[in-house]
Amino acid sequence: MNLDVLAIAAHPDDVELCCAGTLAALARQGKKVGVLDLTRGEMGTRGTPELRLREAQDAAEILGLAVRENAGLPDCGLDNTLAHREAIIRFVRRYRPEVCFVNAPEDRHPDHRNAALLTLDALFYSGIAKLPVADAPPEPWRPRHILHFMQHWPFPPTFVFDITETIEIKEKAIRAFASQFDVGEDDDGPKTYVSSRRFFEALRGRAREYGQQIGVTFGEPFLYHGGPVPLNSLDVLFSSKPDR
Repeated sequence: MNLDVLAIAAHPDDVELCCAGTLAALARQGKKVGVLDLTRGEMGTRGTPELRLREAQDAAEILGLAVRENAGLPDCGLDNTLAHREAIIRFVRRYRPEVCFVNAPEDRHPDHRNAALLTLDALFYSGIAKLPVADAPPEPWRPRHILHFMQHWPFPPTFVFDITETIEIKEKAIRAFASQFDVGEDDDGPKTYVSSRRFFEALRGRAREYGQQIGVTFGEPFLYHGGPVPLNSLDVLFSSKPDR
């Protein structure tokens, strides 16, 4: 199975927080969408790696993903090594995505920055025909487009995707990670930066902010990697009708 879109992220729940509305919209449009979580989130304060894996699969069903896998790389240890790059290359050469979403280039959590650098290098090396990778198809593959999703630190986006019709799906997928987010006041587990209701409400606030910038209700921002966005028509402009 070839994927149209593949999101590669440091932790289970990164894609839910940052680009789930877009992934859900693309899946509803008939695109084959997949996710590769690089780690199991085993260093997280709340929950367990096993629970996070189950939550990730629940979220995958909510989003309509065609495939979701976990590379099993070390949480808080995403080094740009040959072994870590090859773990990504195996997946990319197997599923041959046209478009990849990756972590933010700079962020509050070092894993996000490190995952972005690691993934960008792996995607480039995946397209080198003479580079053999054990247990991977020998045919090279490099996605045509790479986009960074926004995380804690904002950046000037290249474009914003309208998620007005899928914001509820996004939030349902986030809540699938019940060990991590929107935790009630009566929960006796440890409190974290992301577990409070305030953090969950801030996510909708950001979606509303970027939606407002493009004349819709909710949006998700992205940064295009690798130069200007290539176009051979203006269909993308004629297909959107923002309020201006």
